[in-house]
Amino acid sequence: MNDAHLHMVVNHFPIIGTIFGLGILITGIVLKNKTVKTVAYVLFIIAALFGAFSMGTGEGAEELVEDMPSVGKQIIHEHEELAETFALLLYIIGTFSILSMYFLIKKIVFEKYTSLLVVVLALVAVFFAKQVGTSGGEIRHTEIRANATAVGEVQSPSGAEQGEKEGDD
Repeated sequence: MNDAHLHMVVNHFPIIGTIFGLGILITGIVLKNKTVKTVAYVLFIIAALFGAFSMGTGEGAEELVEDMPSVGKQIIHEHEELAETFALLLYIIGTFSILSMYFLIKKIVFEKYTSLLVVVLALVAVFFAKQVGTSGGEIRHTEIRANATAVGEVQSPSGAEQGEKEGDD
């Protein structure tokens, strides 16, 4: 198993874990249920760990695919930039989740505030999760790129179809 394969195995959980964690945490807050909140916090912590694994395998995956036809360095760079922001958000959410779990266990009133902060951060993270997932999918799935044509060819940013040299008629 190479880094590209490992990256594809681990990169889905940070996205899915963040989405599920957000829904579960909101449910826990509405129901005022400590167990449900704890499940959400654990999901966020696991999502942050998988985010770290994804970042760790991303560089190796990049090396394996960046020179493949129809991939290119620009689309990988965009994915990498979004992933770095998403990973940072996951690390922050994971940290506040640990803090919130501590407050919850010790019955410290600040947990109400930290849980709301985690919800806000998770909402932002879900936005980035969608962007990261889409940009990652576009690396190998050219059909979902915004510049895909009806016949499945992908145009370069300059508008020339891939495989053509710019300026050729």
